[in-house]
Amino acid sequence: MVIIQAIILGIIQGLTEFIPISSSAHLIIIPWLFKWTDPALTSLPFDVALHIGTLTAILIFFWRDWVRLIRAWFASIKERKIGDDVDRKWAWYVVLGCIPGGIAGVLFESKIDDAFHKAGEPIKQGAILLMAAIIFLMAFILLAADKTAQHLRDSKDMKFKDAIWVGLAQALAIFPGVSRSGATITAGLALGLKRDTAAKFSFFLGAPIMLGAGLKSAYDLLQDVQAGASFSNLQLMLFPIGILVACVVGFFCIKYLLRYLQKHNTDIFVYYRIGLAILIAVVALIRG
Repeated sequence: MVIIQAIILGIIQGLTEFIPISSSAHLIIIPWLFKWTDPALTSLPFDVALHIGTLTAILIFFWRDWVRLIRAWFASIKERKIGDDVDRKWAWYVVLGCIPGGIAGVLFESKIDDAFHKAGEPIKQGAILLMAAIIFLMAFILLAADKTAQHLRDSKDMKFKDAIWVGLAQALAIFPGVSRSGATITAGLALGLKRDTAAKFSFFLGAPIMLGAGLKSAYDLLQDVQAGASFSNLQLMLFPIGILVACVVGFFCIKYLLRYLQKHNTDIFVYYRIGLAILIAVVALIRG
């Protein structure tokens, strides 16, 4: 049963890491909603696996882009010139955009995570209700950004100030319910980017953040091992399951989300957020 639950959480991670509906919130809400209590599902090995899975999906899907951008970045340093080269600009956009989120993660993420949900402890009603409020509020911010701006700007039209604003928005994702992809896509839409361009830049910004989160979890795991901690066979078994499921689902999520946003608005995600917020608020109040 725990393996089935782990597969479900891997699917949830692969979907919600890229769709603007908050992966961190869903990984808390789903076990709480269905009363899954096995500690293997909140163990460090499984957390590391989920991060590795979605990071791998981004690296594989955009591998040609990553090779091109990395080459452009080194060329810009070597020549001390960015100029009008779109790849060089995007390479530096990613670097600049990740700085606010990286700083926020280092300074505040562990404290905020503990405030919402400490590992091994049942989540409090107040934390669920606060998360519901954040999910609900972000739905209307996403709606406003999509409806009020004209989405005409492509990747070649981006400016350094756009990368900074989107990066600042990404820093807000340390709060469960905001959604890293939701915050960055919303900021991109508010700045007038095309929907698929906003999503693509969101994915590129997400890779270094996911790498950082994965390395932090891996470091914590190593510290636990050095301190004498041991992990059950079940926890170790969930590691490859988390990587594989999150990677495969994440890959196809990126593919079809980009196609979807080329022709559709973000209303479906707004409606989902509103429905989810109402559902978990009602359940929290009933359970007391």
